[in-house]
Amino acid sequence: MPTPDEYRARATRRRNRFAYPLGIFGILLITFSYYFYQIFYTPNVETKGRPTYVVVKPGQSAKTVLETIDQSGVIVDKLSLHFVARLMKYEQLVKPGRYELKDGYTNRQLINDLRRGIQSPLKLTFQNIRLRRDLARKLSESFASRPQQFDSLLSSNAYARDLGFRDTTALLTMFIPNTYELYYTTPPAKVLKRLKEEYEKFWTPARDAKAKALGMSRAEVSTLASIVEAEQQQHADERPRVAGVYLNRLKRGMKLQADPTVVYANGDFGIRRVLNVHLQKDSPYNTYKYAGLPPGPINLPSIASIDAVLNPEQHNYLYFCAKEDFSGYHAFATNERDHILNARRYQAALTRSGIMK
Repeated sequence: MPTPDEYRARATRRRNRFAYPLGIFGILLITFSYYFYQIFYTPNVETKGRPTYVVVKPGQSAKTVLETIDQSGVIVDKLSLHFVARLMKYEQLVKPGRYELKDGYTNRQLINDLRRGIQSPLKLTFQNIRLRRDLARKLSESFASRPQQFDSLLSSNAYARDLGFRDTTALLTMFIPNTYELYYTTPPAKVLKRLKEEYEKFWTPARDAKAKALGMSRAEVSTLASIVEAEQQQHADERPRVAGVYLNRLKRGMKLQADPTVVYANGDFGIRRVLNVHLQKDSPYNTYKYAGLPPGPINLPSIASIDAVLNPEQHNYLYFCAKEDFSGYHAFATNERDHILNARRYQAALTRSGIMK
């Protein structure tokens, strides 16, 4: 029979046989646990203070989204991000939206936002827009909708009336250039509804009272403001004076004879010098041919231009034309004789500069 010492020796050998693999397993367990902790909970987004966003379009795959995030240049360890995305089964829950890649975010936080559709709002702005199709395109660039989806609403008289406007032409006056916070996935109808709400907030009782004092509707104010905006794009301080000229002409029953409306009527926005051939264009927007305001705005006027019409400078000017020094300001006149002299000086300056059309 084995002696007690032999039993103890055998037991020690058995323990040693198991101790080594158990030790290795323990080390591996600790190593993998630490690695998994690291890839899940260690910050992996480093923006260096630069706001960074990723837009996930409808129908995009998880792979495409992750590659787009990689290209943003703010991910410290791209491999770990892809690994966590796979472990969290992101490919099963890809949701369109606009997401911020927040500084200090972990892989888990980022993928969790993407899976749950926790979006960051976008700031919608629009300016320098003249035509409905341009507006539809601009809106579609900010949202997950196609231009046709916006255009179908903007071109519907029935929809315009539902929103309280006479027709689609008047509907364009609803779009007041400002900054609006919305979400990338907001449907077109909800986008327009939100803009209508902002429009109603803009038209305060004080503004409505000023429009009424002028004998104008909101749409008419915006239409005239669009002409003022086109006439004076550089110096907002001169817009109340320009507005005063047009209001004086309207009161006297004079044609507005606004060059920007002729440009709009001709559909050639590259025209720098309005010639007689342009004045012959038969269009309700040609204010050289037709008295009163055109049917609708020729652009989306800024708040400054709308307020310039509501708060016009009081004077007796009936004419104005650009100054010959090309400063962006205008020379004003109370009579046609002085206006013709101002216009000749400007036309001569154009000719000297080689601007023929």
